[in-house]
Amino acid sequence: MDLDAVLPLVPLDEVEPIARAAEDVGFKALWSAETIHDPFLPGAIIAVKTEKLRFGTSIAVSFARSPTTIAYTAWDLSQASNGRFILGLGTQVKAHIVRRFGMPWPDSVVGKLREQIGAMRASWQSWQTGERLNYRGEYYKLTLMAPFFNPGPIKHPDIPIYIAGVNTGLARLAGEVADGFLVHPFHSREYLQQVLRPAIAAGADLAQRVDTEINLSATVFVVTEPEDEFFVRSQLSFYASTPSYRPVMALHGWEDTAERLSGFAARGKWEDMPSLITDEMLATFAVISDRDHLPQSLVTRYEGLVDRVSLYKPYVPGERDEFWDVMVDGIDRL
Repeated sequence: MDLDAVLPLVPLDEVEPIARAAEDVGFKALWSAETIHDPFLPGAIIAVKTEKLRFGTSIAVSFARSPTTIAYTAWDLSQASNGRFILGLGTQVKAHIVRRFGMPWPDSVVGKLREQIGAMRASWQSWQTGERLNYRGEYYKLTLMAPFFNPGPIKHPDIPIYIAGVNTGLARLAGEVADGFLVHPFHSREYLQQVLRPAIAAGADLAQRVDTEINLSATVFVVTEPEDEFFVRSQLSFYASTPSYRPVMALHGWEDTAERLSGFAARGKWEDMPSLITDEMLATFAVISDRDHLPQSLVTRYEGLVDRVSLYKPYVPGERDEFWDVMVDGIDRL
């Protein structure tokens, strides 16, 4: 199991020292999110300023972009990094796609994302082999690729695509067409075992693939200090209030709590929500451990279920350096 790091929300001119430090410490990959920056821009810096560190988007909002623009960016990042880039895609929710990005919401989330991935791979195939571009679907039709716009072949054209999701539809799609699945931090071991992994396996079976070909990368809530607990309860209460994440709570019989949290969120009573996350819920959705035993606790919970983990806290050099050293060394030894 690999231990990855999450890039903090910093200006782009601060990415280089963080990436270099992450590589020196021994993290296997560094992930950037789409929040206040375009998530691909840090990747350009990481690609040319590190040598071994893998990096990826967790996530880039797929429905805010055309498959061709994503394909170009991923192609460049793979070429610049000698194949270290991982393309992590997420669909976001309707309100953000329509009201923040001004883009249409599809009739079928799974169907559109399947086509986006197919269209990107069709572009990559055309660039790598010189074959005529001819992708036709319900949402996308790509048939024009003049030589002037063709970047040509690269050394590492097989760019891994990871799909992010919470529910079974996108998990099945990952099994069908993707190289990996980004597990949302709002999950439990039981949800991974009983819901997500079977859905991924079903998608893989449909495509006549082996589900072990699909790597799982999980972002994990951890509680190692007293001050971590309220933050994690707050985050859990926010995610549990989201109707589309309701199946996670339902698996554990906590639908009533999810309904109450949704009601609080609708009325803007954010300060009342963390108290509804019980100790049992906290232990179910977060790994609670002291610092020295955290690596073993992570392996115990996730071994055999995921291939990569990153903590739901960004890596900032100079802050908690001893903690991160313990984490990296501990995971490497186990």
